[in-house]
Amino acid sequence: MEKIDRLGWAAGLSFISYGVRLGVRANTLEALRMLPNYFPPGWKPTDSPIVERLYSFILSDAIKRPVRRFNLLYGNIDRLARTANLDDALETFESDLHLYVAEMARRRVFVHAGVVGWKGQAILVPGRSYSGKTRLVAELVRAGAIFYSDEYAVLDGRGRVHPYTRALQIREDENGKQKKYPVDELGGQAGVKPLPVKLIMVSKYKRGAKWRPRALSTGQGVLELLNNTVSARRQPETAMAVLQETAKRAVVLKGLRGEAREITEPLLAYLDQ
Repeated sequence: MEKIDRLGWAAGLSFISYGVRLGVRANTLEALRMLPNYFPPGWKPTDSPIVERLYSFILSDAIKRPVRRFNLLYGNIDRLARTANLDDALETFESDLHLYVAEMARRRVFVHAGVVGWKGQAILVPGRSYSGKTRLVAELVRAGAIFYSDEYAVLDGRGRVHPYTRALQIREDENGKQKKYPVDELGGQAGVKPLPVKLIMVSKYKRGAKWRPRALSTGQGVLELLNNTVSARRQPETAMAVLQETAKRAVVLKGLRGEAREITEPLLAYLDQ
């Protein structure tokens, strides 16, 4: 850390997100000003110099010597990125920051999941990257559902899911590159208040598959959520209590599905029954 400290920093700031204290510093004011665009929703600045994780960002454009042509990113003493592509460095920063907050959050449990609201209740779609949850969320939003998240379901002790509203990150091609879509570009709107979970849909995309889900028990639903819970190993008892509270009032369905647009209307019609 002493070596990183000597690299030379123009400015920094500290902030709180879900009770986690974090700091960022950069070698230029320009770099520092762009970083808050990648912070988690609802972050708040703080004057405290004490942080749990410190990100150090070096913008290559500010460095004239040819020996340093890369954008560099450190998380505490670990180098997270060394790349000439600024977008790649910022994507790494955003991903690591959000994951760290999800694991260390106070009084909230983060589950890898897409979430939408429908008539005052939530649909929760647990799943990791490449499971197709973002495309399903996007199609549900286009059909009139309220957008809550395409990455994390943020649950409280009462089993309610809170908004985690940032731009949807939709993969545009087979290379896995993502493009960000603000929810209003999809003709939708973002949620503002916590909702009870009505449906937990455990579903993975498979080309050509027909959606024929089977019902799971509450206990099985809890295990499916636990498998996607970020803090499951660090705080297993807290996670289990919150997940049980979430699942006990919900219908849990599991099954493969085809294209997201093919099941959007049937899914919403099912909830209307």
